[in-house]
Amino acid sequence: MTHIWQGLRSGEWLTSARIRGYSLILLGFSVIAMIGWIALSDGLIDRNGKPVGTDFSNVYAAGTLVWQGRPAEAYEPARQHAAEKAVFGGREVPFYGWPYPPFFFAIAFLVAAVPYAWGLAIWLAASFAAYLAAIRAILPRPETLLIAAAFPAVFVNIGHGQNAFLTTALLGGALHWLDRRPWIGGVLIGLLAYKPQFGVLIPVALLAGGRWSAIGAAVATVAALLAVSFVTLGGGVWHAFADSMNFMQTVVLEPGGIGWEKLQSVFSALRMWGASVHTAYAVQITLALMLAASLAWLWQSDAAFELKAAGLATASLLATPYVLDYDLVVLSVAIAFFVKHGLSRGFRDYEISLLAAAWIVPLLSRGIAGFTGMPLGLSVMLALYVFTVRRAVLDRDGVAGVHRVAQA
Repeated sequence: MTHIWQGLRSGEWLTSARIRGYSLILLGFSVIAMIGWIALSDGLIDRNGKPVGTDFSNVYAAGTLVWQGRPAEAYEPARQHAAEKAVFGGREVPFYGWPYPPFFFAIAFLVAAVPYAWGLAIWLAASFAAYLAAIRAILPRPETLLIAAAFPAVFVNIGHGQNAFLTTALLGGALHWLDRRPWIGGVLIGLLAYKPQFGVLIPVALLAGGRWSAIGAAVATVAALLAVSFVTLGGGVWHAFADSMNFMQTVVLEPGGIGWEKLQSVFSALRMWGASVHTAYAVQITLALMLAASLAWLWQSDAAFELKAAGLATASLLATPYVLDYDLVVLSVAIAFFVKHGLSRGFRDYEISLLAAAWIVPLLSRGIAGFTGMPLGLSVMLALYVFTVRRAVLDRDGVAGVHRVAQA
């Protein structure tokens, strides 16, 4: 037992050969599973009666409504569901709501220009390539692409046809360019407005760090998106979006309409355990305020930028009550920046093992929460954030304990 704990502490168990082997095994099994899932489908409806690409069906259906000149109807559950069923020839499929700001209609419009299967394939291939490019830019090493491709959250996201690749590419790209070309970083941050729940803490970090050029570019980008959406879609679509937020809050989030095991927030964990809505919100807000305070300190400090970036990526996931397991693709940004710091400065106790846990947790979080009620994804994210801030403090104070410095 002592040997096991020593291995977890030092991280020596995670050799380069094992990293490569685990990645190849998981990648192989996942590809086989996806091929089988598609092969067993009937007219793009899987064996469970769900569309292949599940959540992508709401994007495609919303795109068809844009082509028909009726974008505001995407925010009306009955009409959006009818549009989703129409995509599959009127066959009955589950309802997948359209919760996105009107900015995201641009993507929906484009993918709906081709048949559903092609739209899904193009969407996933393009956003996956952007995700890989962002992680490779952060951590330019030979093994990065394999590890990033085999990251379990990748397959959760593909199964849902979701947008976490795009979110990760924008956030990872923004942080990569923030010091090199602040205006590029700001534009990418502005584009993240399509997923507003993940941008709550970004202004805190940028203001604390005095990143004025990036702030200006982000504000200008959001203003441009607003202007284009008003010109192309009209103001009514924004009213429809605002009205739909009540549905998302009271039907989807608060009662756990999509399943508590899928959600990865402290709000969902407390609701899963029986806490009231008010208590869950109070704890979620308290956590968000604690994250904001610690993040402001981190970005004001002289800590390594890699730790600032890792902290922001992790905190962005923790701050919102509405984060699902496919959104954990964003954890790859935090892992990549933390690993980059460790490879240049060495790793401290338990850091390597925690990074490995963060990498594998998207594969386990939904199943474990469903069977045991344990929010494993939330627990690992909290630990990763604490270790990130802890590392910044220890590095600043020059505390000894760094080991396993990797060779470039």
